[in-house]
Amino acid sequence: MKTLKIIFGIIAVVLFQNNVWAQDLDSLTKVLETKMSNHKVFELQKEERIKKLLAQSNKTNDLKRQYEITNAVFEEYQFYSFNDALQYIEKNIQIAETLNNDLLVNEAILKMGLLLVNTGRFKESIDALSEIDRKTLPESLINNYFIAYEEGYSGLAYNTAVKRSQLNYSELYTAYKDSLYARIKPNTEEALRIKEKEYRDSRNLEMAFTVNTQRLEMVEMGSRGFSLVTFERSLLYQLNNQIAKQKEYLMLSAISDIQAAVKDNASMGTLAKILFIEGDIDRAHQYINFSYDDAEFYNSQLRFVDIANNMPLITKAYEQKSIKQKNKLQKSLIFISILATFLLIAVYLIVKQVKKVSIARNNLKAANEQLKVFNEKLNTSNEDLKRLYFELSEVDKVKEHYIGSFLNLYSEYIDKLDVYRKLVRKYVNANQMNALLKLSKSKQFIDEELEIFNRNFDSSFLHIYPNFLIDVNKLLKPEHQIELKSNDELNTELRILALIKLGINNSSRIAKILRYSVNTIYNYRAAINKSAIDKENFEEMIKSV
Repeated sequence: MKTLKIIFGIIAVVLFQNNVWAQDLDSLTKVLETKMSNHKVFELQKEERIKKLLAQSNKTNDLKRQYEITNAVFEEYQFYSFNDALQYIEKNIQIAETLNNDLLVNEAILKMGLLLVNTGRFKESIDALSEIDRKTLPESLINNYFIAYEEGYSGLAYNTAVKRSQLNYSELYTAYKDSLYARIKPNTEEALRIKEKEYRDSRNLEMAFTVNTQRLEMVEMGSRGFSLVTFERSLLYQLNNQIAKQKEYLMLSAISDIQAAVKDNASMGTLAKILFIEGDIDRAHQYINFSYDDAEFYNSQLRFVDIANNMPLITKAYEQKSIKQKNKLQKSLIFISILATFLLIAVYLIVKQVKKVSIARNNLKAANEQLKVFNEKLNTSNEDLKRLYFELSEVDKVKEHYIGSFLNLYSEYIDKLDVYRKLVRKYVNANQMNALLKLSKSKQFIDEELEIFNRNFDSSFLHIYPNFLIDVNKLLKPEHQIELKSNDELNTELRILALIKLGINNSSRIAKILRYSVNTIYNYRAAINKSAIDKENFEEMIKSV
């Protein structure tokens, strides 16, 4: 009940800010895309705030006041432009050094360390933090000191490929996390964040949702905090395999990022990846480009790496779809031109015939009869032409579907082979032969490709023969009817029957295609034949359904 209250609260906030709102994903999508089209408005508001701050800085010679203003400028730039944020935090370090104020120097270095961590520059962050003497830190900065080190070593542990270094970084991360957790007050944002991460990592999703709900009560739409909490909630829904809810909270996070003019964001790129998997290529392309522009503007290494893994696939799929649509349009134009030509010829013949009728008035009756016969032939020809067009259209659709599926699958295999090649080269260059040997022994790649092959085969076959399951069940005894969990996925028995319908009768060939043993295929065929009404002619009847 408490979770529902939070969700309704979020919706109420967005209702207030946008005047119109709905709980379904379509409405959320409209709100998000409206925000995307108006993102310049929010950015101009931020730029205006920064200009006012800089104007104040130029009017004062008080270094302490300049430090405060520069710190405010840094906070505006922190998630908006990395280069500008780094420039102003370094400026603040210089001002603090000029003031000979160790407290302000350490405070600025800590903020620079967190800035570097948030953008994936973990080693640079640790190097910056190493300049701080912990013994000189006041109580007010100790927590930030532990947070910066915790985040830095967490990033290093996650991104390093060297096991010894990874173990060392993980131990340091745990030590700083424990030290931080021992100091911070319960039910603060930082305490709840750490607790939620622990629950999420241990897959205790129920408790993770409870903690996340507490965090949602502490943030507002349009803030960086709201964006982070909703994004982390989407991760919980992903682990719980609730994709619709994951998309909902990714959209809420993205809307909040745009309103807050946050360029260092992950929600939009993650949302684009999900839409690509679901087949919504146009939106996936639109969202990944928006995410790329933000990452380029901000200069975030983390976001560039994430986008680089998804953008080529999405862009390629979008280009292929555009080419398909263009080819389809060209074919339609050609067909219309042919019809227009036939129409002109028909009109010409009719006019010519009318002229003959007007000239041969004495033979009016005979001419009229001839015209009637001609019209009947023309109608018959038009019917034949329509029928032929329909048949050609059906054949073209089949060809387009198979060609599209083949090209897409072939392109994916090339991409995957290239990725595999790069991975092997990486291991060879790094002299990681054990990792390379482990990679070569793994069957995960084959299993994943087999699953993709089966999914593509099922989709293509059912696209051509949508009533195949119904037709097969008509040939089976009532007690042996086949039922599928998903309408777009065949089981093994139906795949064997599908190959037989396509003319592949040999069990060895079927076994090779489906990657089963020949004996397994024999057993499947024998079992389903026993279930048939007409056992002798069952497979022949399958070919004709």
